[in-house]
Amino acid sequence: MIRIAFFICCLLLAGHPAQRLSAAQVVGQDIIAIDILLDPDATMVKKAKALNARLRQNYPKGFELGALHAPHISVARRFVRAKDFDSVTAAVRNVLDAERPEGWQLKTVGYDYAVWAGVAVTVIVIERTPELESLQRKVLDAVAPFTVERGTAAAFVTSPASPDINPETINYVETFVQKWAGKNYVPHVTAGVAHEDFVKRLKAAPYKPFTFKIAGAGIYQLGNFGTAAKRLWSWAPAPVAHK
Repeated sequence: MIRIAFFICCLLLAGHPAQRLSAAQVVGQDIIAIDILLDPDATMVKKAKALNARLRQNYPKGFELGALHAPHISVARRFVRAKDFDSVTAAVRNVLDAERPEGWQLKTVGYDYAVWAGVAVTVIVIERTPELESLQRKVLDAVAPFTVERGTAAAFVTSPASPDINPETINYVETFVQKWAGKNYVPHVTAGVAHEDFVKRLKAAPYKPFTFKIAGAGIYQLGNFGTAAKRLWSWAPAPVAHK
């Protein structure tokens, strides 16, 4: 079973229309908690939604994937200074323009889960490739000058439905590099939640791997449980120069 803290990075995704914010628009906060992530293509989205439907049959209270809960692949979670947000996006853009992940083909390896609050948070695990490892390393290096080691609940997005930020969420971002990067990186897409016995049977059943591609990338501000709660920036690949 996935290490128990891992799922904190991906429990829910509250997707919002893409925005291109500047540092001046990230107002009212000194530090923000961000998720630099990859957007999967329609193949993965379809598979994730199909699994989500099965999970919700078992646990109807679970969330539905869609416009407000979009599938994604986290690359890096960090606390950054809000005043440096323009510099963060420029640094991330430089890495993405060099690595050009759009169109990368990736392969899934199975289902896994971690139990939280009595339910099994279920994910589609993705094979960790040298390209993903390199991208994560370069992204972390690029944003390092703008990061701070510690943050508070004020760095996260809250809402009436989720007004508080738990200590585990804050700790996850603080310890991301030490615990969830490099050899500990587990690329995945979260599909939903269900009862553990159901997911155990799902995981034990024969699994047919599939391939999919990366469709884009962006930066979200995090909410409670590591949710990608607010899209701050989307990457648009720079044209390739032809000699």
